[in-house]
Amino acid sequence: MKRDWNGWTGRILRIDLRSAEIRTDELSGELYSLLVGGKGLAGHYLFEFLAAGPEPREKTPPLMLMTGPLVGTSSPTSGRCTFMSLSPLTGAICDCSVGGRLGTQLKRAGYDGVVLEGTTPGEQMLGLSIADTEITLEEGAEGLEGSECSTVLRHLVPERSEWSVTCIGEAAHNGVRFAGIMVDGGYTAGRGGLGLVMARKGLKYIRVRGSGTVGIADRAELRRAREEIFRLVAASPVLTGEHGLASYGTGAVYDLMHSRRMMPTSNFRKTRFEHATEMNAPALRRRFPSSADGCRGCHIRCKRISERTGSHLPEFETMSHLSALLDNRSVSSMIRGSSICNELGMDTISAGATLACYAELEDRKLSADEIPALLEEIALGSSERGRELGKGSLDYARKRGRPELSMSVKGMELPAYDPRGAYGMALAYATSTRGGCHLRAYPISHEILRRPVATDRFSFEGKARIVKIAEDANAMVDSLTACKFTFFAATLEEYARAFSAVTGIQSSPEELLRKGERIYFRERMMNCILGFRASDDDLPARFFEEEGSSGEGIHVGPIDRQDFLRARDNYYVVRGLDSDAVPQREVSCELNLSDCYDTMNSMTRNG
Repeated sequence: MKRDWNGWTGRILRIDLRSAEIRTDELSGELYSLLVGGKGLAGHYLFEFLAAGPEPREKTPPLMLMTGPLVGTSSPTSGRCTFMSLSPLTGAICDCSVGGRLGTQLKRAGYDGVVLEGTTPGEQMLGLSIADTEITLEEGAEGLEGSECSTVLRHLVPERSEWSVTCIGEAAHNGVRFAGIMVDGGYTAGRGGLGLVMARKGLKYIRVRGSGTVGIADRAELRRAREEIFRLVAASPVLTGEHGLASYGTGAVYDLMHSRRMMPTSNFRKTRFEHATEMNAPALRRRFPSSADGCRGCHIRCKRISERTGSHLPEFETMSHLSALLDNRSVSSMIRGSSICNELGMDTISAGATLACYAELEDRKLSADEIPALLEEIALGSSERGRELGKGSLDYARKRGRPELSMSVKGMELPAYDPRGAYGMALAYATSTRGGCHLRAYPISHEILRRPVATDRFSFEGKARIVKIAEDANAMVDSLTACKFTFFAATLEEYARAFSAVTGIQSSPEELLRKGERIYFRERMMNCILGFRASDDDLPARFFEEEGSSGEGIHVGPIDRQDFLRARDNYYVVRGLDSDAVPQREVSCELNLSDCYDTMNSMTRNG
């Protein structure tokens, strides 16, 4: 690929940690145009790994860090980076889009991404340093084991430095299957256990600093696209209104879920938390005065930093799962639990949900002091109980003969939206390629936030097609890579304009959506190779058998299972899957994935 291309650098860094071999891939312009970046590029390398056959799958899978063509430019919310690998928690493909400085610094260093292969030899723990073209595998990182993530950050980065630091915490070192990867102290690749993948590779940290610039084909057109996105964001009450994300952070959603009677409470046995007003974003602000913070390239700034401690305050999912889900009314306990998860590198969603499952199995309520103590016990693996809980709620519940008490899909714990209160979310949870995830389609946008158009949240009517299109669109958002919150106001129309301005490749929103469809369909192929079928696209029985917390004119009944199955069948039709969720050849050919289909078909046929 020519080095004068715009948007991309044309270079992917590949590092074999076992041999310490460092090389650079130079992909074709056609491949870049097709894959775009982020999620698309990462999926390309993960499929390559799976296609090598069953034997490589028994080894540690690669870990990819990929930027997108808008990263490092003035396009709004353009500072993100995608992590991808196979999940130790679910066995499925798993990716996370993360903010902070990482994507921008990696791009400025001259790389569109990094592929980390193999494992370090013996018990050695390494660090990876990328400073423009100077790539170093640094020995002695095992000396940082036992350190909290903030300590690692301070050790590696001089004050006011432009270095971006990615690291794992004690949870990953101790085998927690939902261990996350911390980026720049306050951003997390949390879901699916990617931190454990990094630990198994013998890699403690990655630090990146770049001094280059990103080429832009048409700066004037990019400026116009940027201004249009800014106008749309400014007009969005959800983003910039008095009670929106810019004012309260993602915690602004807390009261909304409470009022809609779909806040998961007591391990999803209830859908309304009676102490919500004591735990919401305004209450948090009163107790902990804060200032706004955000990812590189974002003007919404939806994160909150405590003015007292300088640390990041919990976001909505964490607030909900460490309060309502555990029937915990202590703000201090919630804050302490969030801090433990961040410092020791652990996904707050899976951690909270696993504790909720444990509490129900024990048939008791956990005390405010017990919650942070148990979280620390899990992360440190300091007891047999902690080590067992660290395998996730499904494994723990199965071993105790009660798998139905794990509120998970494909082994990944559900986040803070009860599916009985939003049927599109119910379908999206089930069909998500990475397991119980709200971000693959995010039906909350139209079912609750009423954007771009309102839909009936207690109906499956039309939801199959809506979920499929949203999955395709979000696959493209994560490939560009941008922030999904911006799409409460902007659309692929504005971002297609930005993409065209940066790269010089004229693309319509329809073309980008089609590429997103291709990226997501290939994920379905990878999961099929890994053994996932229709039986895995399902919800826990509780949601079909038990009512939520009805009241105030809102009836939250159990989901009709036959309606759900019909909606899932409809989804399979519009997605191009057969009745057992296997991708079909015709759609594969239409999406220019015939080679991938042949590989998938051969591998599944041969067991």
